[in-house]
Amino acid sequence: MICPDVIDRYFPKDVAEIWSEENKFRTWLRVELEVCKILAEKGWIPQEALARILEKADFSLAWIEEIEQITHHDLIAFTTSVAEHVGPDSRYIHWGMTSTDVGDTAQALQLLAVNERILAAIDEFMAVVTARADEI
Repeated sequence: MICPDVIDRYFPKDVAEIWSEENKFRTWLRVELEVCKILAEKGWIPQEALARILEKADFSLAWIEEIEQITHHDLIAFTTSVAEHVGPDSRYIHWGMTSTDVGDTAQALQLLAVNERILAAIDEFMAVVTARADEI
């Protein structure tokens, strides 16, 4: 279920992909990695560690789901899965952040992506209406 108030079949495929669990976690990872880059710029994360983090950072959606059954916390499950891919340098991931920092920022990025799709759809619609009006 993408959104509890909307039947999944009414979501356009590209919008459904934006709200998918896989993309939610991909967006969380994007937020985490961007924060790591900033921390490295400030000298708080060694550049070598950042390079390894950027190279190895990934997750397993199936494993996140399994971990969450135990932890009952999606972000702990996510960071655990990422840490298993990254190794010791994972200690710098999520450093100084809260679940809200990651979740809200990622959700804003997802909303931006959906808004871009809606605006593109409006442009497409207007082009069709204009073309149709020119035919009349």
